[in-house]
Amino acid sequence: MPNIKPVSDLRNYTEVLRDIAVGEPVFLTKNGRGRYAIIDMEEYEKLTSALKLMGELTKGERSGNEKGWLDISDIEKELGI
Repeated sequence: MPNIKPVSDLRNYTEVLRDIAVGEPVFLTKNGRGRYAIIDMEEYEKLTSALKLMGELTKGERSGNEKGWLDISDIEKELGI
């Protein structure tokens, strides 16, 4: 169950921060609508790493589509396997 609190609860931010755990963000609402998410640093680092990886994989796929793909035997030759 998501942890949802009104942004006004930040007046007592220590309680809000106490509710944050890895994989369990606190969602803050403003005027009854979702507005902010507070996440643990470890979770933030995982998310940014995943986004960076997805970006690199997209670049590689684009390169393969534009310049052609290498056959596994070509890769093995290149690596000396």
